[in-house]
Amino acid sequence: MSSLRNAINRRAHKERSQPQSRRTFGLLEKHKDYVVRAKAFHKKEETLQKLKEKAAFRNPDEFYFKMIKTKTVDGVHRPESQGKRYTQEELMLMRTQDMGYILQKMQSEKKKIERFTATLHSLDDRGSSSHVYYAEDREIQSNSSRNSLALDSKPIPKRIQRKMSESYRELEARKSRVKDLEKIYMEMALQKELQKKGRKRKLREEEIGSPTPRPVYKWRAERNR
Repeated sequence: MSSLRNAINRRAHKERSQPQSRRTFGLLEKHKDYVVRAKAFHKKEETLQKLKEKAAFRNPDEFYFKMIKTKTVDGVHRPESQGKRYTQEELMLMRTQDMGYILQKMQSEKKKIERFTATLHSLDDRGSSSHVYYAEDREIQSNSSRNSLALDSKPIPKRIQRKMSESYRELEARKSRVKDLEKIYMEMALQKELQKKGRKRKLREEEIGSPTPRPVYKWRAERNR
């Protein structure tokens, strides 16, 4: 009987829409929407009730260190910075370690560039390479020269050309990376020297012999006892 009941066509009842006079209030709220809104409202209400109870039963003599180690910014408590304060010697040591890492990466990139350059040059110079054959028979020597010319005149496959173009792009990217690393290394070396003791001043443009975009400093000569 249930199968026959389901076989009969029934009218599809549509949900009631918002009346025309209340279109400004948006969609008509259904019961499931009310349930979600009511749960959110009661949750906020319970949270406020708990906070009121905490404030009512608070001990006026209680003390926490965060009461004096925090400050209020726009109504929000912000704790003081807990970062470790390093000494000047520790900062110098960390800067030296950073410079060593940058130098190591720069040398590694330079070695990779040398390998890339040697490989690409060997591929580019394939057609211009010449072989010397020591053959007493003139016929063997002429045959070998014709075979070598045939091999040299053979066009490079597109797959290899595509790989060569990708290798050239990678080579240019590594060269630009080395330039950036050199710039960072020079900047870190300058900052490390500026942290050292001694009186120094920045030279003006007219005091510099050869113009350079980088700042130039001069240390005052001090007599060592």
